[in-house]
Amino acid sequence: MAANTRFATGVHALVLLAAEPDGLQTSEEVAGKLNINPVVIRRVFSLLHRAGLLLSQKGPHGGSKLARSPKAITLADIYAALDGGDLFHTASLSAQTAKVGGALKKVFVSAESAMREELEKTTLNDLAKKAGKKGKK
Repeated sequence: MAANTRFATGVHALVLLAAEPDGLQTSEEVAGKLNINPVVIRRVFSLLHRAGLLLSQKGPHGGSKLARSPKAITLADIYAALDGGDLFHTASLSAQTAKVGGALKKVFVSAESAMREELEKTTLNDLAKKAGKKGKK
């Protein structure tokens, strides 16, 4: 099963935008800094824009920037915009394994709740600061 990298890509892209809060950056510029295809960034930016996390301007002098302060954007906001569905899925199983499936679903709900709670504690600003400190060593 392939891993979904949209959340990590979105976080990295928003950290880059947070580093230059007053300027607009194009998907090509951000993609170049992240060494990925600009189409991937455009898709991620579209979802972030729809969620109200990005402002975008079209045209020859266009680009994107954060819609709010990095202090006001949590990793939970970004996750909800990009991957908001259930983290875990249970299969429809036979009646014999239904009890295991029910118990497993309770574990999944608890684990997902803990993950979302943790993401809610960290802002984009917090992450950008931590990344900046590591980069200066």
